[in-house]
Amino acid sequence: MKDSCAATSELLERYFDHEVSDEERSGIETHIEDCSACRDRIKTMEGLRNLLKSPVDEVEQKEDFSRVWLRIERGIQPEETPAWGESIRRWIDLILRKRVWVPAAAVIVAIFLALAPSVLKRSPSSSDPSVVEYVESQDYNVMVYESEKGNVTVIWLFEGPEKEGLSPS
Repeated sequence: MKDSCAATSELLERYFDHEVSDEERSGIETHIEDCSACRDRIKTMEGLRNLLKSPVDEVEQKEDFSRVWLRIERGIQPEETPAWGESIRRWIDLILRKRVWVPAAAVIVAIFLALAPSVLKRSPSSSDPSVVEYVESQDYNVMVYESEKGNVTVIWLFEGPEKEGLSPS
């Protein structure tokens, strides 16, 4: 008898949840007719089920599941994506409502204004060294600008001062 109780007790929970095969079910029912310990164990499981089921039944009677289902449906329905202008307006509204962002934005603007002159300062267009030569003569004056890398050469030819309308000094 104890051997059959040990074998049956392993299956009792599955039997109680209706998860056994027909052959196992008939064997357990035959055993329960003769074994009071296994019968008591089934009754304990039924008592536990009733103890847990009664509060759930009470909540089920009080709750309006149509409202719950509406909330679930709203949660699973795809949300309409607003136009980009509406999205920006919502974002700005959110920022303006949270006044914490205002001091942070002011600090960012102040830092930008403080660093702007050094960041935006213009550097010379050509950083490579260059040579300028100037030659004067009786008839013409010549100035030659030449980059040391040899990429650029510019030559200016100036006529003498009397032809430009300037008096000689």
